[in-house]
Amino acid sequence: MTVRDAYQAAVDFFVSAVDQAGDRDWDSAALGVWTVRDLVGHTCRSLTIIEGYAAQPGNQVDIEGPVEYFQKALDGAAIHDSIAHRGKEAGLSLGNDPKATVRDAAKAVTTFLEGLADDAVLGLPLGGIRLAGYLPTRTFELTIHTLDLVEAIDLEISPPVQAMSGTLQILVELASSRGHGPAAALALTGRKSLPAGFSVLG
Repeated sequence: MTVRDAYQAAVDFFVSAVDQAGDRDWDSAALGVWTVRDLVGHTCRSLTIIEGYAAQPGNQVDIEGPVEYFQKALDGAAIHDSIAHRGKEAGLSLGNDPKATVRDAAKAVTTFLEGLADDAVLGLPLGGIRLAGYLPTRTFELTIHTLDLVEAIDLEISPPVQAMSGTLQILVELASSRGHGPAAALALTGRKSLPAGFSVLG
């Protein structure tokens, strides 16, 4: 399984879930301050943002992989308010036919990635990162937020193994890097429960 395979599996999972959203779902509550439309708009950025970062290549590699990316990207309490605001803007950008917008974005990124090498350095605001190191962060976002969507609109579909495995690996490494490894291990083996609101994302 390559990072490209995992990403494509996550893309397909997301598109499938969006396609099953009903007309009345879009304005219903989804995650925090987000409606379903906001959540889908935010998640769709994991399809559209890659081409933009590739258009401004990084001069050097500043971020080695997905764990370091999340450590830097989620540093600071204010970032979560910013993400919430951008999600609402992204929801509006879906237009009158959100399903078609998502399908078109999925086709576009699949085609674009065919011409982009794994070692291409993308120019993120946080610094340069190779495509092979960045794609797992998008797989993570697509998988987690599609699970949010599945819960919000009560679907009975499961994430693909490739995408879920990569997402769990990042979560485990983040837990370990933030000193939460023992707590996570004890919880996953049924020995203890995690406290309410526990998150390895900061």
